[in-house]
Amino acid sequence: MIQWIDIAVQTPAHSQIGGLLTYRHVPTAENSALCEGALVRVPLGSRDLLGVVWAIRDDAPEGLKDGSVRDVAGVLEGLPPLSATWRQLVQFAAHYYQRSVGEVAMAALPPQLRDLDAAQLARRLKKQAGKTDAETDATGHAPGLPLSAQQTQALADIAAQAGPFLIYGATGSGKTEVYLQAVQRRLEADPKAQALLMVPEINLTPQLEERVVARFGAAQVVSMHSGMTPAQRLQSWLAAHSGRARIVLGTRMAVFASMPHLQLIVVDEEHDPSYKQQEGARYSARDLAIYRGRLEGAKVILGSATPSLESWHHSRPAAEGGRYQRLLMPERVGAGQLPFVRRVDMNNQPRKTVLSAPLLAAIQARVQRGEQCMLLLNRRGYAPVLHCADCGWKSECSHCSAFRVFHKLDRTLRCHHCGFTERVPRACPACGNADIAPLGRGTEQLEEHLAELLASVRRPDGEPVHILRIDADSTKHKGALESQLAQVHSGEVDVLVGTQMIAKGHDFRRITLVAAINPDNALFSSDFRAPERLFALLMQAGGRAGRDASQSAQSEMWVQTFHPQHDVFAALKTHDYPAFAANQLMEREQAGLPPWRFQALLRADARSQEVAQTFLNAASHALQAQAAQDPALDALLAQVSLYPAVPMSIQRVANVERGQMLIESPSRMALQKVLAELQPVLHGQRAVPAHKGLIRWLVDVDPLAI
Repeated sequence: MIQWIDIAVQTPAHSQIGGLLTYRHVPTAENSALCEGALVRVPLGSRDLLGVVWAIRDDAPEGLKDGSVRDVAGVLEGLPPLSATWRQLVQFAAHYYQRSVGEVAMAALPPQLRDLDAAQLARRLKKQAGKTDAETDATGHAPGLPLSAQQTQALADIAAQAGPFLIYGATGSGKTEVYLQAVQRRLEADPKAQALLMVPEINLTPQLEERVVARFGAAQVVSMHSGMTPAQRLQSWLAAHSGRARIVLGTRMAVFASMPHLQLIVVDEEHDPSYKQQEGARYSARDLAIYRGRLEGAKVILGSATPSLESWHHSRPAAEGGRYQRLLMPERVGAGQLPFVRRVDMNNQPRKTVLSAPLLAAIQARVQRGEQCMLLLNRRGYAPVLHCADCGWKSECSHCSAFRVFHKLDRTLRCHHCGFTERVPRACPACGNADIAPLGRGTEQLEEHLAELLASVRRPDGEPVHILRIDADSTKHKGALESQLAQVHSGEVDVLVGTQMIAKGHDFRRITLVAAINPDNALFSSDFRAPERLFALLMQAGGRAGRDASQSAQSEMWVQTFHPQHDVFAALKTHDYPAFAANQLMEREQAGLPPWRFQALLRADARSQEVAQTFLNAASHALQAQAAQDPALDALLAQVSLYPAVPMSIQRVANVERGQMLIESPSRMALQKVLAELQPVLHGQRAVPAHKGLIRWLVDVDPLAI
């Protein structure tokens, strides 16, 4: 009996064969009948690709010509089929984020699995099965830490209610312990249960992994993130898919992990923009976690000291339309206090002051007492630009509409968008002036300046001050971040300088002073989410101070700003996130912005800005022309606003011009239907001769930056 099978495979981007492809399978004694969710290898063109069996029919699809359907090339035996809920998750993500099912499905599977044939997979499975019974069956859990009253209440609410839950807890309030205890209780209640713990960034994973492994044992825990080798990712995926690994710890990609017995999902630091994928299928792992929890019947816990405004809005009282249950943990564990916030008005400081005199004196005093300080400057490199005062030349990138950053340590000008790097010129390339100077400052310059200012200061043991910089440049080598963090934790470092990498998630027990050096730039961004991001960054950074309860009463956060009365700094002063959120939500409601409206960005990359914008505008006009002939589509478009195309804020990257068109609606369903109607229009417009320079287009649903 012939099986006619719909299979999801990775098809070329923007091709018109982005849907499921039909193949044929003839069961024999050697090749048994296939089931939905099975992994197979199928021919596509001249290649054999990995595919997932999506649907099986007994009859041939209508309209197929004899000989036009090819046979399945092989079956990956030994693997349980991917579950129906996993396939439904992938299908929803593909539909909602306007990508093909095959693209999302293949991106969700480990890369190495796509290249293995049946024999190679069999060897891997045999190796996995070779683990000792002692490793596989280890189910003991180390005891948890004593719980505070607010932690106990949060766990009781999680056990008694359905969720989803948003834990709004101050930094140091013990949210991680609540996560671990919730996982432990779920695993003890069901011997097969699995839990997924998600963190926003790779550099936070090792710290949490160490704590999770210490609690549950290495045999039960696997990690999933893009920093792992292909072999490691495959090993972790197989362990989760088989049910052997009961806890998966990972970044946004882990939301698609195949976990047949998933019962609990935790999304730590749920506000973090890293949960939004920025390439390919631009999904939000946080939002998909909520959807997956509903599919699997699993409880979902979101946690943050500064929740995203969307999650905060969804966790309002149910009588007002809230869909999440808000759990409050406002106090630090062990009677610890949040740091006292001091605002320094830089208008009263001498011109070009980097560190105000009061802040410098406070840093010196802390170092002399043996305490640690942390300085946040969210800009790496030595200076954002080199400048010639004679002719006005600046270190622009020849491939991007951006400046190349001056890195003094290796004497280079480096573009942080395309990577183009050159040696610093001896003189101005435009006029020959030898006196070219840096404008602005980055972490390298701040580190150098601090070393000069603190040269005469001594630690309690008489040693000179040790300053350490942590940013994307200082941690690019394997193991560098772990080594540097170990120095901070051991007390070797007196002053830590860094970007947002050091501002969140780290449990620095000796830091008693945190300073934000130049946070004002974010106040004047064109992005309506800039105040929310700045407030979250500063709150998270301030939370690194005083995490040891014995020192928390003396902990401080300093903010150097030219706008000390701004709402962001006023709310920061009192650690009043609810007041800040209420003000921001009111402004967004008045302006018709998310979460009150739903948005999508249609982007086009082309050889010229004119082609990019013409393509987007032509697609909009073509859709409106169709609506004039179709009353149903016309009624749909009446609920949606399509704005004219404009350049992106950085309109040229790596010699590619980028345009964007905003689409928004008060109805999520109307927006989705319009985006679906727009897809064939986009394919049709690509063939128009006037759009010859078009490289690609993409749809970004629920964009985080406009």
